[in-house]
Amino acid sequence: RCGRCRAPPRLSPQRLRAAVHYTVGSLCQDVAEDKEVQFSKQTVAAIAEATFRQCANTGKYIKGCFLILCRHAKRSTITTEDVKLLARRSNSLLKYITQKSEELASSNMELKEKKRKKSSASKGGRMPGEQEATVTENEDSNMA
Repeated sequence: RCGRCRAPPRLSPQRLRAAVHYTVGSLCQDVAEDKEVQFSKQTVAAIAEATFRQCANTGKYIKGCFLILCRHAKRSTITTEDVKLLARRSNSLLKYITQKSEELASSNMELKEKKRKKSSASKGGRMPGEQEATVTENEDSNMA
């Protein structure tokens, strides 16, 4: 991952093409075993190339859509809502993205809470509830 933005490392087109070819080959092999057929090396290569080109074209299309959305909203940051907007035509994809988004938000909230508790404890400070209890005890002793 990138140290500055935590993005995954960028793969070269050759490595991506090789990864697609490997994956297509594995899938063809699975289908061949299940259906008792065989795929020639040329067929696997043609499927892999078509898949790679389709993914590249889809990626360019999605990038363009995001740029249009951001310009329209007069901002430069792509949000989760932008991704959901583009995925709205596929119910299963929208459901998956929404679920993952909620999981990430929940995980981020838990991490923030842990950091807040840890920093509060390391500073020797009390938790908000503990301070209130102390104040209440002092008030009770003053009333007596």
